[in-house]
Amino acid sequence: MTNDNRRQRIHDLDVTVWVGKNGIEAVVDELSDQLAERNLVKVKFLRAARGGTTTEALADELADDVNADLVETRGHTAVLER
Repeated sequence: MTNDNRRQRIHDLDVTVWVGKNGIEAVVDELSDQLAERNLVKVKFLRAARGGTTTEALADELADDVNADLVETRGHTAVLER
């Protein structure tokens, strides 16, 4: 897949996983299931989840938990790929 195609796929993705006050542990199973169905998943980190940490740090931890790669973060949104 070319970078332009990948960028367009990422842009067109809807957020399907929201991380809130229950933290990343609460979404690990759902995210893993979604990654099994499709390769790219967009995740939104709500204010309650971020606390004193960054979106990048949370996204890295979540990617490790589901054995996925962090493709990009933008604002409070991350894209993971398996």
